[in-house]
Amino acid sequence: MDFEPSKKEKQLNSFVVSKFLKTATEKINTSEQPNYNTMYQQGGLSATGGAIHKVVIPLRVAIHRRVAILRKVAIRHPEATHHHRNQDFNPRGMAAQATVSRHMEVQGGVGEDADVKGFDFNEQSIRKSFVRKVYAILMSQLLVTLAFITLFVYHTPTKLWAQQNTWSFWVAFAMMFICLIVMSCCGDVRRQSPTNFIFLGLFTLAESFLLGVTSSVYQSDAVMMAVGITAAICLTLTIFAMQTKYDFTAMGGILLCATVVLLLFGLIAIFIPRNTIVTLVYASLGALLFSIYLIYDTQLMMGGKHKYSISPEEYVFAALNLYLDIINIFIYILTIIGAARD
Repeated sequence: MDFEPSKKEKQLNSFVVSKFLKTATEKINTSEQPNYNTMYQQGGLSATGGAIHKVVIPLRVAIHRRVAILRKVAIRHPEATHHHRNQDFNPRGMAAQATVSRHMEVQGGVGEDADVKGFDFNEQSIRKSFVRKVYAILMSQLLVTLAFITLFVYHTPTKLWAQQNTWSFWVAFAMMFICLIVMSCCGDVRRQSPTNFIFLGLFTLAESFLLGVTSSVYQSDAVMMAVGITAAICLTLTIFAMQTKYDFTAMGGILLCATVVLLLFGLIAIFIPRNTIVTLVYASLGALLFSIYLIYDTQLMMGGKHKYSISPEEYVFAALNLYLDIINIFIYILTIIGAARD
């Protein structure tokens, strides 16, 4: 049996639709685009360990931090900017997410209907989808990296080949470096699919190879212990970052200064004869620094009431930051275990 709406219901539906279109138009016309020149990016850098990791760690940290500081797509939360509207804007002209949450009141003597009183495009739903996408990408990266590490640690022919053919290490390092610079400096590359996934995939493969070579110089039980400790630390820090009321997103400048200090320490340590105490201190400071970076990047991704948040269209870059933080923690933990056994 066909249902024929009453005249009053037709008037209500027509009014709601027209009100919705009018509201959406006003939002588009009055939206404020964030100033990308004042935004910055932070990320982490991994190390390669072994005989040359003391050179590679400070170099890569310095390069990525110096480049990253110019390009971070972080935006102020409305509560931190006197309740200005938060608009994550796509430079190609499409609004990735605007907090369009105006409740439309039905006027004209009809009254307010609880079922149709508002169309709430809440940022929370998009942020949750963004977080799920970031962690899906991150888990894929970590699984690939774990597979490479396992191969290099337990498959003797692969381990011997990598140690005898050092050119492969430098080829992988060059690929990693190029992909990192491109994704850090070129916003369109890291936002446009499938280009962003291609560069991220190449970076992950190169980084996984480097970590595999690094892990091959350690005993297998030490590597697996480092993997377990890293997993426990990262899980604990992630839960802490999501639950704590302290806002770490305002610590970008402090973390950058700490990274420069770590860089100088690492450069000085290169010229110091092998010393277990120096290695333990250096690796411990590095693990602590990138543990804080993991909290920082997690809160940037979560958004919410934090002072800064990363744009939902930057899911690849958010995953890259977390991935780099985690592998840095891993390589420093592995260094600590190796130095403690010497």
